[in-house]
Amino acid sequence: MTQDIDHSTSGARRSDRTRAVILDAARRRFAAHGFERTTIRAVAADAGIDPSMVMRYYGNKARLFDAALDIDLDLPDLSAVPAGDRAEALVRHFLRRWEHDEAGDALLLLLRSAVTNEHAAERMHAIFATQVAPALAGAAGPEQAARAGLVSAQLLGLALTRYILRIPTVARLSPEQIVATLAPAVQATLEGPATDRTTAREG
Repeated sequence: MTQDIDHSTSGARRSDRTRAVILDAARRRFAAHGFERTTIRAVAADAGIDPSMVMRYYGNKARLFDAALDIDLDLPDLSAVPAGDRAEALVRHFLRRWEHDEAGDALLLLLRSAVTNEHAAERMHAIFATQVAPALAGAAGPEQAARAGLVSAQLLGLALTRYILRIPTVARLSPEQIVATLAPAVQATLEGPATDRTTAREG
């Protein structure tokens, strides 16, 4: 049975509502089954609409995936954070995001699919290249791009081991234990080797 749409609303509002229903169903389906096993027909059934409506709005599964996982990392402005506190600010930011909505966070949903799907992996690369690297601009010292990539690896490693693989030694840590342990490692990555830090201070 298809979902009833309030026909007293305007066409634009009906369209927005339909899109929202489709995207909600898609996020849940991608979270539970990943990119490969999710189908347009299954998303439509979850949304209570005809599959042709999903195709009408999104065209194909890859475009639906991109729309469902259109992610704004909402990163803090690190330029306003003291240099020694930037790593902790980053770690706390992602922990707040993931601990608050582990089941529905779009970044975690994307990571689950990126492990096995090339399209999802490309989306993950693009998100971190366009959001994390610029956020770290000026905060990662020399060899900024490489260090931004390594910081991304540290944060995604936390996400993978704690929320997806659920490795017990990581999953049972409290958020404060993670901050205390991971933030210094991220800070060291941002600052680089001790020789680089000395050079930066002398310059």
